[in-house]
Amino acid sequence: MSSFAASHLSPSYPDRAAWGTAPKLRAWQQEAFDLYFRREPRDFLTVATPGAGKTTYALRIASELLANGVIRAITIVTPTEHLKRQWADAASKVGISIDPEFKNSQGATSSDYVGVAVTYAAVAMHPALHRARTEARKTLIIFDEVHHAGDAKSWGDGIREAFEPAVRRLQLTGTPFRSDDNPIPFVGYEEDAEGFKRSVSDFSYGYGPALDDGVVRPVIFLAYSGEMKWRTRAGDELAATLGTPLTKDQLSQAWRAALDPKGDWIRQVMEAADRRLTEVRRGVPDAAGLVIATDHETARAYARHLRNISGEGATVVLSDDPGASNKIKQFAASGDRWMVAVRMVSEGVDIPRLCVGVYATSISTPLFFAQAVGRFVRARKRGEMASVFLPSVPTLMGLANEMEVERDHVLNRRPPEDGLDDSLLEDANRKKDNPDVLGDELPFEMMETSATFDRVLFDGGEFGTGAEVGSAEEEDFLGLPGLLEPDQVATLLRKRQSDQQAAKAKKTETGPPAVAPHEQIAELRRELNGLVGAWNHRTGQPHGSIHSELRRACGGPLIAQATAVQIQERIDKIRQWATQRR
Repeated sequence: MSSFAASHLSPSYPDRAAWGTAPKLRAWQQEAFDLYFRREPRDFLTVATPGAGKTTYALRIASELLANGVIRAITIVTPTEHLKRQWADAASKVGISIDPEFKNSQGATSSDYVGVAVTYAAVAMHPALHRARTEARKTLIIFDEVHHAGDAKSWGDGIREAFEPAVRRLQLTGTPFRSDDNPIPFVGYEEDAEGFKRSVSDFSYGYGPALDDGVVRPVIFLAYSGEMKWRTRAGDELAATLGTPLTKDQLSQAWRAALDPKGDWIRQVMEAADRRLTEVRRGVPDAAGLVIATDHETARAYARHLRNISGEGATVVLSDDPGASNKIKQFAASGDRWMVAVRMVSEGVDIPRLCVGVYATSISTPLFFAQAVGRFVRARKRGEMASVFLPSVPTLMGLANEMEVERDHVLNRRPPEDGLDDSLLEDANRKKDNPDVLGDELPFEMMETSATFDRVLFDGGEFGTGAEVGSAEEEDFLGLPGLLEPDQVATLLRKRQSDQQAAKAKKTETGPPAVAPHEQIAELRRELNGLVGAWNHRTGQPHGSIHSELRRACGGPLIAQATAVQIQERIDKIRQWATQRR
């Protein structure tokens, strides 16, 4: 078996290589490949950001090991059925025949195949069978998204039993972190300075370096706030504004109301996303959008909205649909605008033409968020950028600002903060027929919702001064070109924010206020408090300390006595802080 075919596989299979990388491996892939064969390890953990090309890298290693006679068989373990077929398709391009339809009930596969692709769940159901297959021939195990091997203690035990005899084990993941104490099989852990055991990767390639190398797309996040009104089961009518300081229960209910397909908030956000997609398609003609929904019923309702908005039907991918893999493949090869998928496909959807996303789910764990955003970052050519629309929820704002943070799996750590627990990931990725319940709140009836453009987040900075949906200020950001280098994105965002601030200041100086003075001051206080809340989440600084620091920087009295001009100065100052990279 020669490794010639593998050497000619695109670095970003299944699509063409990113600009400047073909026909050889990308720099990170070659570096990791060389390190692997210098060490000749039994176990090797590679952490590489989604979209970087882990499949190509792994198949090059597999081809080399087969050619050298180190192994004679391959088992690829994946989180989903769809990924089994994806791996088999990629392997066939380099002359490695993989059976993606292997079932435990078969016991063996055809001699035409070099190996099989199976799911973690299938292995956990019959580890003895897979152990016998592993012992029968010198086998390489490729663990795709290996953090799933720790989804349950029984899974971890089954994976260890099945693959302990393997000659080689190659672990791959884009997001190795978890917040539970289930150790990931065959991953090494070392004690850190605080006494916690932290996972150790043999090679790591994060989003930041990949962005610098042009391997992945830059991502801008467009956050939307808005007014939410709902009625509790007790008959109380409540209201809240996303993007302002709220209690946990208020935030949970306001968030649920925003995602309700019967309200205007989600419809207005999808309209904005469709306008953004139209702009992106000027430079990327086949660009597509993905709405990540919470449950089946909501997904279908979102699809009806998109048909009314765009005039085209949307592909709906549901977790219990046996034809889901074919739908994904057909959509990937088509020129259709929109797909709506229940959240369980966050890792299974591999469609490089996805450029616009709507994060319309209530899951806010760092792991799920990273996997979801990973659907949009795969670069095909230099300059493509991704746009993700999301609600102005502090947890999501923090995660969007921390795209480049690399996390490890830490055992025996302290309980995580609210909203940051990844232990529910297994639940988050399985079939969902009913809407989520955020927290322990009682059922309620959504009365009215409306969206307001809040801000843009990019590269650790925040841009925009807030605007009504459909306004010229919103269009400044929806109309960004779809082909921009990361430094061009940052420069253009700063310019558009500066222009908006100048126009707003001129309007304040020359024109009469559009509202009564007390309403204007109240609105400015709400805007400032919302920004302070976001800064608190980003930095951990107490709200009071942030207000004090703003007073020192801008002068003036306490906010209760501050004038509209003084409050506006503080708003401008905290936005200036936000645009400066940490």
